[in-house]
Amino acid sequence: MRIRPVGAHALLLDCTTTTTDDDVPEVDLVEAWRAELWRRREQGDLVAVEIVPAASTVLLDGLPDPTATAEQMTRWAGDVVAATHRPAAADAVARTTGRAATEVVVPVRFDGPDLPTVAEHWNVDVPAVLRRLTDTRFRVAFCGFAPGFPYLTGLPAELALPRLATPRPRVPAGSVALAGPYAGIYPGASPGGWQLVGRTELVLFDVHADPPARLGPGTSVRMVAT
Repeated sequence: MRIRPVGAHALLLDCTTTTTDDDVPEVDLVEAWRAELWRRREQGDLVAVEIVPAASTVLLDGLPDPTATAEQMTRWAGDVVAATHRPAAADAVARTTGRAATEVVVPVRFDGPDLPTVAEHWNVDVPAVLRRLTDTRFRVAFCGFAPGFPYLTGLPAELALPRLATPRPRVPAGSVALAGPYAGIYPGASPGGWQLVGRTELVLFDVHADPPARLGPGTSVRMVAT
């Protein structure tokens, strides 16, 4: 774990430069830190305007005293790493943020043009791809690329998929897609190079909603075939 200053009032927690935590997958370490930092903020131990997870980092912005916060995080590190080895404890921490108790069911019409390609990469038939996706309990690791675009973890590392050699100029809103170790859902129409497996009518981003993103970090997601 490495903590870097970012400007005058922010810190970047880098989970790729671990020492004693090398046996902990980055995605699990980031999620454990996100849940712990949200919990600490809610109970008054931490003052931060924004806590933003990414693939291997967590950004804390709006800190009144970044140096003091960095010292606090160093003291909390042992408990965070221990939580990654205790799934039940990690879930309990997440529940204090109100995320783990919420499972969002995403109805999906699995008719994507890249289903045969995914099946070939996974060395299975298309029905087996659908079974894998609907049996997986996904979790939103972070949002990025476009407002409300969730990066979903839960698939085994060996099922990671390549992006398209040439991105599509337009991917329809609601498209369910796979790339690398992630599943994702396009909240709006945009260019994209992920493998398309289906589409949902669920609205993922509404600027007038609170919060605007339907699937925020830490949210549990289950896909249901329609």
